[in-house]
Amino acid sequence: MAESTAPQVLRRELGLFGAVMMGMGSIVGTGVFVSIGIAAGVTGPSVLLAIALAAVVAACNAFSSAQLAASHPVSGGTYEYGYLYLRPWLGFTAGWMFLCAKSASAATAALGFSGYLLTALNLESSLRVPVALAAGAALVAVVLGGLRRSNAVNVAIVSITLAALLGFVCAGLPRAVASGAGHLAPFFQASDGATGAWGGFLQATALMFVAFTGYGRIATLGEEVREPRRTIPRAIVATVALAAGLYLAVGGVAVAAAGTEALREATRAQAAPLEVLARGFGVPGLAALIAAGAMTAMLGVLLNLILGLSRVLLAMGRRGDMPAATAKLDANGSTPWVAVLVVGAIILGLAALGDVKTTWSFSAFTVLIYYAITNLAALKMPPQERLYPRACAWLGLAACLFLAFWVEWQVWLSGLGLLGVGLVWFGAARNQKQ
Repeated sequence: MAESTAPQVLRRELGLFGAVMMGMGSIVGTGVFVSIGIAAGVTGPSVLLAIALAAVVAACNAFSSAQLAASHPVSGGTYEYGYLYLRPWLGFTAGWMFLCAKSASAATAALGFSGYLLTALNLESSLRVPVALAAGAALVAVVLGGLRRSNAVNVAIVSITLAALLGFVCAGLPRAVASGAGHLAPFFQASDGATGAWGGFLQATALMFVAFTGYGRIATLGEEVREPRRTIPRAIVATVALAAGLYLAVGGVAVAAAGTEALREATRAQAAPLEVLARGFGVPGLAALIAAGAMTAMLGVLLNLILGLSRVLLAMGRRGDMPAATAKLDANGSTPWVAVLVVGAIILGLAALGDVKTTWSFSAFTVLIYYAITNLAALKMPPQERLYPRACAWLGLAACLFLAFWVEWQVWLSGLGLLGVGLVWFGAARNQKQ
């Protein structure tokens, strides 16, 4: 009887290259093509420093995620680590906040894809939401096909995206050198409702931190990674390092060449800032290349988020924190098909809101709470399982808790309210199990 009720286990199909590409597919998307413009709107040229600081915070969190995932390579990420090292309610909080945060990020990616596509085709912006919904539904269908197919699609997507970003940096560099002095001063600015220059800077750092958290997809998919103790830490560290360098290069060229005001307006009006900037570089075909790269980037993020969200929901279904049906796998043992359909419906519902800044800010708060729990779990690891100094986890914990409350107060207040709803659900589910 015990064997018949044991949870099904996903197959290990992901190697080092595939894991890094999954991480890059999650990071190199909404963050570089949309959120740099959002963050520039609240802090000005100091968005470049915000990117660097966000990368440092992300690195501390990455070390915690890497050693936890290497020690316990199962689906669910911090949700499972909270159960193992902390308290069940903290594990649930991590899973719940991940579902909230990354569903919002996925909706932002769908809207970003739609914005770039409509801009490239010169179509009405009123079509943004319908196109976003269509993109989300298409990628849900891809993920239902299994991890191997999803990985192949992701590699193709990321390759196009990286080529487009390299083209943007090379084409914009001469103008960035010529115009940089004027566009980088004053370095600290406050706009878009930020409280003072430093308030704007800290808010921008929190917003940019979300962009780097895609490395967590590797941990979330830990159950499907080959040689996890060797592969996962290497893949996570490589992903954060590559992404940080790319973000700084793109952000530096964008700010120096066009200025943060142009970035902000392009993001607000069309959610396609890099394409708008590329048109001014005077390089034939560059805007089309950026549009193509942006669209593949958004699709890559959306694909990876559907994968990650479905694996967390799978883990929560296994423990009874979500309906048991969400733990069902397909006949091949490669896809939690019910979980994929559920998270797809949630993402499409959020995308229907149509507000990029709101969805991204909400994601910032909730994902910072998620990674605070990740660091707390890492601090509880036994010495023999630890790969990195405890100081990294302490720094990551402090930074996450500090930055979480620098997003708009309406956003973090809503996030706390949603957390309360989740804990009520958790209590009801525990009582039902007893």
